[in-house]
Amino acid sequence: MTEMVDKIRNIALVGHGNSGKTSLAEVMLYQTGVINRLGRVEDGNTSMDFEPEELKRNISISSGFNQFNWKKHSVTLVDTPGDQNFFTDTKFCMQAVDGAIVLVDAVDGVKVQTDQAWGFAESLNLPCVILINKLDRERADFSRAFQDAVKSFDPKPVMLHLPIGSESTFRGIVDLIAMKAYTYDANGKATAIDIPSDMQSQVEEEREKLVENIAEADDTLLERYLEGESISDDELKNALKKGTISRIFSPVLCASAIKAVGIDLLMDFIVNCMPSPADRPARTGIDPVTGNKIERMPDADAPFSAFVFKTVADPYAGRLSIFRIVSGQLGTDGNFYNVNKEARERFNQLLSIAGKEQKPVKGAGPGAIVAVAKLKETFTGNTLCDEANKIKFSFPEPLPTLITFAITTKGSGDEDKIYISLTKMLEEDPALKLERTAETKEILLSGRGQVHIEATVEKLKRKYNVEVHLNTPKVPYRETIKKKVRVQGRHKKQSGGHGQFADVMLDSDGASASRRRI
Repeated sequence: MTEMVDKIRNIALVGHGNSGKTSLAEVMLYQTGVINRLGRVEDGNTSMDFEPEELKRNISISSGFNQFNWKKHSVTLVDTPGDQNFFTDTKFCMQAVDGAIVLVDAVDGVKVQTDQAWGFAESLNLPCVILINKLDRERADFSRAFQDAVKSFDPKPVMLHLPIGSESTFRGIVDLIAMKAYTYDANGKATAIDIPSDMQSQVEEEREKLVENIAEADDTLLERYLEGESISDDELKNALKKGTISRIFSPVLCASAIKAVGIDLLMDFIVNCMPSPADRPARTGIDPVTGNKIERMPDADAPFSAFVFKTVADPYAGRLSIFRIVSGQLGTDGNFYNVNKEARERFNQLLSIAGKEQKPVKGAGPGAIVAVAKLKETFTGNTLCDEANKIKFSFPEPLPTLITFAITTKGSGDEDKIYISLTKMLEEDPALKLERTAETKEILLSGRGQVHIEATVEKLKRKYNVEVHLNTPKVPYRETIKKKVRVQGRHKKQSGGHGQFADVMLDSDGASASRRRI
């Protein structure tokens, strides 16, 4: 089982919207034979983006999952959203991976959401590799994008690749570790060539910088380097892996996902230098009874523990809970304990997510990302474990909401139906907030932005057949005392007998005096 854990890679593709994450996932799945047709985001036929709301906008709204095998390793890809409207999903899914590929657009450089994703990785101590993508585009500039990464990111980026050609002439890559050059045909097949003569001096200069940067990850290598000794390629590769996993530096690769240039070198890097679950520190939780800290290693023989990081709500198939197994094993069916809800849960089938499909699996162990359907009490952020060995893992809060709309139904008497349907949507998207206001009698829906709210409304209609209007919320105005005042009132009535008389004075600080005579 240890060998199996060593062969697992869980990798998130993160970065600003339109940096090429979905296209990169598509070409990796195609080149490894997972899919037999190469889809395009512009054509709306990629394996990772399939929801109608995604196809309409040509953006990822929800993280996509798929797996491929490369050189006897099993790689799970998590294609995360790059739009700030849906970045809570990116934040949550990054909890479940062991490394991240941070995509930087060779034209636009480092943008806001790329920087925010880097911050998430830093908070999780998550090893990162930077991929400068879209080098085939007009105005693409590898050197400028690299310098932008150097200014923006810490630990420092170190260059592993140099591009051959630029913009429309970008056709290949020089690997500075192996000191080999490759060109690519239209199908992404690499051919080894000699390093172009006009690049020799640049290659030698960058190679020298790379060796120095990598040697810093190993004290012995650094001492040998400073003494002028030669360092073998194998020693460099081992130090490269050590430095990447330890976040001493961040390797920089280059590619064009659309032209399939450099994808094989990226996949080699993933299996050779990115961490397996066994390379990551133990995950720390707490004993829900004593409050003491507990550590769980990715050990198949340890008590079962996992955490749910994503929920997919479906009106017909029910709730799909996607979770990362931290320790222990699961079979095709069984039960576990939800610590957060203090409830036992049973599942009848263990699933692997592959795009829009769910495939049954016979079992799963430490490091696996799997799913089960129709759990009654379990939601995003919950910890699942062995009831006899309880543990509770912490989970982050959603990003704050930024905009609010009032929701009204297009028909009459459907307010309760709206509220029930939206409550189910919140199970899938914790970044939403829902409330009723007593003063205005409105249902208020809050989200990360207008696109977030509009996409939710579209899902509401598609999944639950509920149509709503979005309105500006009413503001309940209230009166308040701003200064001290005194008022006096008299009541006088004479209808025979003693009559009625009252004299009342009231001031705003609450003191009052009254006189009444009957």
